[in-house]
Formats: sequence, C-alpha cells, structure tokens
Amino acid sequence: MPFVGLGLHVLLALFCAVHVVRHGQQLYWLIILFSFPLLGSVVYLFMFVLPHSRIERGAARAVRAAGRAMDPGRELREARAAFEDTPTAQNQMRLAAALLDMGDAAQAAEQYQACLRGPFAKDLEIRLSAARAFLESGQAAQALGHLASIREEKRDFRAETVALLTARSLAAMDREVEARAEFEAASERFGSVEAWAEYAIWALGRGDAATAQPLLARIDKLSAKWNPLTRQLNEPVMRRLRVARKG
Repeated sequence: MPFVGLGLHVLLALFCAVHVVRHGQQLYWLIILFSFPLLGSVVYLFMFVLPHSRIERGAARAVRAAGRAMDPGRELREARAAFEDTPTAQNQMRLAAALLDMGDAAQAAEQYQACLRGPFAKDLEIRLSAARAFLESGQAAQALGHLASIREEKRDFRAETVALLTARSLAAMDREVEARAEFEAASERFGSVEAWAEYAIWALGRGDAATAQPLLARIDKLSAKWNPLTRQLNEPVMRRLRVARKG
C-alpha cells in the first residue's frame, strides 16, 4: 500500500509539472514538485490550477447567483462605492464584473477597456471578460479582436470559452461559414453541454433543424440527470436555448 500512495503522489506531481510547462510557470516549480511531491503539488494546485478551473468558476457563479437572488443590486452598489472611494484597477475590475452581471454590458466594456490601458494591459482574464462585454453590447468586431489576441498570445487559455465567444462573435458579424466551423470544432473538441447548446442556439436561429436536433437530443438526455446545483450553473445558456427553441 505505501507504494500505491507514493505512486499517486508522483502522478499528481507529474500532472502539475505538465501544467508548469504548458502554462509557462517558473521552472523552479519543477524542483519543488519533485522534491516534495505531495505538499508541492497541493500548493501548486491551489495557487495555479484551481483558480482557473471550471469547478472554481462554477462555484463562484453559484455564489454570485445566490447573492443576486437575495439583493440583486448589492454587488453593483458596493463595487461602485469601492471604486469611487479607491479608484484602483482591482476595484475597476470588480465594478466591470458587477455591471456585466447586471446586464449593463456597454458600461462593463468601457470599464474593462480602461483596465486594459493600465498595469493589467496584458491580463488574459480581463481581456476575455472585455470580449464577453463587447459581444453582449453588440460590438462583435471589438470582441473578436480581443479573442484573436488571446489565442495569439496563449492558445490554450480558457480554450472552450474563447472558442464559443469567437463563434458567437463571428455569427454576430454574419460570417456564417467561419462561425459554423468554430461551433462544430468546439462541440467536437469539448463535448460539453455549453458547447452543444451554443451550437444549437446558432443553428435554430438559422432554421437549421438538421444540425440542431442531434445536439438537442444530447442536451435533453444529459440535463435530465442534473442535480439542482448543476442545473443552476447551466441556467444562463439553458435559458437562451429555451428561447431559441420557442422561436
């Protein structure tokens, strides 16, 4: 049994080491990981892997959704007050996120764009949020510009989200052939309900039942087994899908 435990520690360290190399982290982490396989791996996971994972983002969305249900405007009020009192880049990012969550995408885009002119000009997470804000405010060309620059700088950064926003931006610009190719590639590569739903929404909007129906069948089969938390996390895209199905 001790050998089994040791093997698991080494496998975890190897996973983290691959992440170090792929994501361009400092190479001294490799020494730490293999000198202290368990402790080093746990520290690395909490510092670099979990903050960018779908699980962490999903949990954050659930917390924000619960807060909005109790007091829809609270986060925006607090974020605006914090930025007015202390206009730091961090508070501006918080304000931009609150504006976007409340549906004011145009104002959010302005705030994110301002953040990208400061010390966080190369921050990929901010650039991705800016792309989403521009897309949701009807400025697809600006969104596509941010998404293209993300891919150029770091191809594997939030790959699924970037792919789906790129596809939606192309669709909004009536670049249908490119949009279809992007949706199809994301659907095949990631195989997630979000990817299928976005592709189906696009297909339904164009009257393409042949493309939409197999996707809808997969979504219906999988979503029937969801627990309440999973259903809540997927609600934004599923709400848009329900509207598309009715249309």
